[in-house]
Amino acid sequence: MNEIRWNLPADEQMAILKRGVVDLVSEDDLRRKIAKGQPLLVKLGADPTRPDLHLGHAVPLRKLRQFQDLGHKVIMLIGDFTATIGDPTGKSKTRPPLSLEEARANAESYLEQCRLILRQEPEVLEIRYNSEWLEKMGYKDIINLAAKYTVARILERDDFTKRLSSGTPISMHELLYPLTQGYDSVALNADVELGGTDQLFNNLVGRALQKDYGQESQVVMTLPLLVGLDGTEKMSKSLDNYIGLTDEPHVMFAKLMKVPDPLLENYFTLLTDLPKERVDELLAGHPVAAHRELAREVVAWFHPNADLDAAEERFRSVAKGGIPENIPAVTVPKAELAGSADPERISMVKLVVLSGLEPSNGAARKLIQNRGLKLNGETYTEPQGQVSREQLQSGLVIQKGKDKFVRLSLGESLH
Repeated sequence: MNEIRWNLPADEQMAILKRGVVDLVSEDDLRRKIAKGQPLLVKLGADPTRPDLHLGHAVPLRKLRQFQDLGHKVIMLIGDFTATIGDPTGKSKTRPPLSLEEARANAESYLEQCRLILRQEPEVLEIRYNSEWLEKMGYKDIINLAAKYTVARILERDDFTKRLSSGTPISMHELLYPLTQGYDSVALNADVELGGTDQLFNNLVGRALQKDYGQESQVVMTLPLLVGLDGTEKMSKSLDNYIGLTDEPHVMFAKLMKVPDPLLENYFTLLTDLPKERVDELLAGHPVAAHRELAREVVAWFHPNADLDAAEERFRSVAKGGIPENIPAVTVPKAELAGSADPERISMVKLVVLSGLEPSNGAARKLIQNRGLKLNGETYTEPQGQVSREQLQSGLVIQKGKDKFVRLSLGESLH
């Protein structure tokens, strides 16, 4: 872990902190705050609607880490209370609300993964939950908060405008959400708030509310939403275009090698600390070399003890159609054959489920029909196909997609 660089000159801090930033409201305010020579309180709010994080989440977390390395204190604010409201998503409906218990359970996993990026020293990290103050607010408090902002200003939020023009209903609780999130900055007296570009409006509400409550307004800093491996949509687990923070080194390496070429500069800027000169040099060269350095840089961050050479060699082997040596092994119980119509044969669909590559017979059948399964390196296309006892005894390798392998053998139990 890097040493904390206390009291670095303001200009040098600004050069580090501005990297990859889209909105900075305002640069002069941030420079002035830094020049005071006191640690800033830097807030990042997260509604833990999903327990699993990906590299898209890593973008603001890495910026938080830069603040920490410069001696500033980061406040990871878990929106356990706001997660029960349901933030407007920018789409045609609100994000489904969670119970307080669900939000807190997700937060445990969320914070565990944040530790892969953030420093843990108490002088540079504080964990807070907005239920600490929001649960205590009564009806009068809510009315007083709502009185500080007009409906016209709230409706300036882009997704509200779109929903109004399309006739999509907007509930009153949604109109309160930006105020609720903004009040978090008042409760914490934050100096800086980070967020994705989709959070600019809410964060500016916090800046305005602080002034209304007699505080110095926070600086708002937004970072781009990382585009996923499909090259078009923002990184999302539901779209399966993501790279998970807890992916195994070889999986992370292989996915990073598939980042679309036009996104390389963005990935280098947001996910590595390589100097711009080095990034420009890599982008001017062969894309494969650039992908290789990106993959090694990012994997080394999340897996500092990983064998990067082994991860790269595995990627090359699979890319050439090879089968890696170190893959999961599953032993198929003999009872599975005994329970079949023909005790000397077992269906490939059942083997796919037993291997854990798919959760159900229907999903396994669909995988085969879509030519997504390989048997010993060859595409398997028979949804009703079977494998003999002799084949299973000699050992089989089945493969889902490009890099999910399982070695099957016949035995007494699955483990």
